[in-house]
Amino acid sequence: MWIADKWKDYEVIDCSQGEKLERWGDYLLIRPDPQVIWDTPREHSGWKRPNGHYHRSKKGGGEWEFFDLPHQWKICYGSLTFNLKPFNFKHTGLFPEQAVNWDWFSSKIQGAHRPVRVLNLFAYTGGATLAAASAGAQVTHVDASKGMVAWARENALASGLEDAPIRWLVDDCVKFVEREIRRGNTYDAIIMDPPSYGRGPKGEIWKIEDMIHPFIKLCTQVLSKDALFFLINSYTTGLAPAVLSYMIATELKKWGGTVDAQEIGLPVKHSRLTLPCGASGRWEKDIL
Repeated sequence: MWIADKWKDYEVIDCSQGEKLERWGDYLLIRPDPQVIWDTPREHSGWKRPNGHYHRSKKGGGEWEFFDLPHQWKICYGSLTFNLKPFNFKHTGLFPEQAVNWDWFSSKIQGAHRPVRVLNLFAYTGGATLAAASAGAQVTHVDASKGMVAWARENALASGLEDAPIRWLVDDCVKFVEREIRRGNTYDAIIMDPPSYGRGPKGEIWKIEDMIHPFIKLCTQVLSKDALFFLINSYTTGLAPAVLSYMIATELKKWGGTVDAQEIGLPVKHSRLTLPCGASGRWEKDIL
């Protein structure tokens, strides 16, 4: 398992009975987590006095209950700064477990000692975009949500990356890649974090089980001959690490290189165990 264990402003304090107790900077949140199927004693005092608690509804969805939580606040990871705010379906605008991937590809970009063009698809609020830009890459950030792209740009400003070579695009990811193929544009690295289900800006439907493999195949057509890395993140239960590894290895075999896939996770302070948080598949160019 790849573990995001270098955070200072974030930690999972405890997890039990379908929920996790987290510290986001100075604030404690309780949020549901489907992986937490164990029932252990809730001994930490934070369970009784959180700043925010997302209650899942038995009918689906849920709602926040707030106790002295600001509308928005910031946390940092190294030189990166993120604006956080609780919004629909339990999210805060950041997936901290992805920091383990940020560190991995940042070292690849810095070690390349050449200009690196990165395409970040389903790019959300820009965690991977900012990490890649901070490492020296030129980044094309694509997401179907205008609000998420605006949020990502706010994070870039907060991180001192407002003048970094980042192209911000509100677009359907599949249609964008198809146009890039026609234009003859290529990228040295591709990052994608596809949702299980989603809609594009014009109502385009995305269903990961049906579309992920064809989309990986499509994306290889914009991967440069001197490609550096390819990263896929998944929070969909059916896409185990071995499935990600198989798809990547099948479609990138002509580039050679090395493929690996693992669960990603976060350390839990109270139990000293690791909370699983999805999976990532990585391809990287062999070091000569």
